[in-house]
Amino acid sequence: MHLPEHFILFLNPVRHAIYFLQQLPKIARTELVTSKSRDEFFSDLQGKYKDITIIYRTSVSGAITGKFEADLIHHLLATCNYICHNGAGYDQMTSMHAQKKGLDFGHNQQGRILNILGMERIGCAIKKRVEPFIVQTRYHNPTGAEYVTFEKLLSKSDIASINIPPIPNTKGFIDVKEIAQMKDGAMLVKTARGAMIDKAAMADKLYCGKIASVGLDVYENELVANVKLVRNVRALLNARKAVLGERMLSPVPEHVHFPLSG
Repeated sequence: MHLPEHFILFLNPVRHAIYFLQQLPKIARTELVTSKSRDEFFSDLQGKYKDITIIYRTSVSGAITGKFEADLIHHLLATCNYICHNGAGYDQMTSMHAQKKGLDFGHNQQGRILNILGMERIGCAIKKRVEPFIVQTRYHNPTGAEYVTFEKLLSKSDIASINIPPIPNTKGFIDVKEIAQMKDGAMLVKTARGAMIDKAAMADKLYCGKIASVGLDVYENELVANVKLVRNVRALLNARKAVLGERMLSPVPEHVHFPLSG
């Protein structure tokens, strides 16, 4: 019998997402914690919970485990890769100790700066989509966003979105020099076609942490992937399909029918 690779420990019952909870045993072993105190939980981490890879907790989990501080996190890190916390803030978790042990924290985008390089259809659509998150938008290229120079766009971006056309002047637009000017820990998203970014430099800076994460859906050479990007969990590589979707293709027969039917 094949055993699931992941072991998910729930520190509290799931009360709402029941359908998804019922699907989890297909891909993971799941258990609801039985420990009654922090000391018992520590002991169980050495025994029946020693193989947990994911922990689900809420704001009331502290009644059993107490805060997720350095000593508790130290016990978890042998196998645990994810702590899913359903609650507000990090007051119940010591992020510094978690990060030192290799557990990354998600990012709240509220108040962060999104800089858009190329404020045309895609750039405007991106701006509209991020507004509910109260992200400040700036652009370099006009439409309801603050204009900044290219140099300031790079150095002040929490998130940089590249949406410029593939013309000779934009080839190699983001090179080693430009990546060095970027704010440490910035995110880089590219929807533009062509060779706008030095992929090797981007992969190196992603690996060392200069760039926090990247998202790409168009590649310079789509038949040969950059291995460093493929293997990096902080790179989201989407297969470009352009208009190859049901919503885009289904009206095509209608458009053919209209002129034929007069």
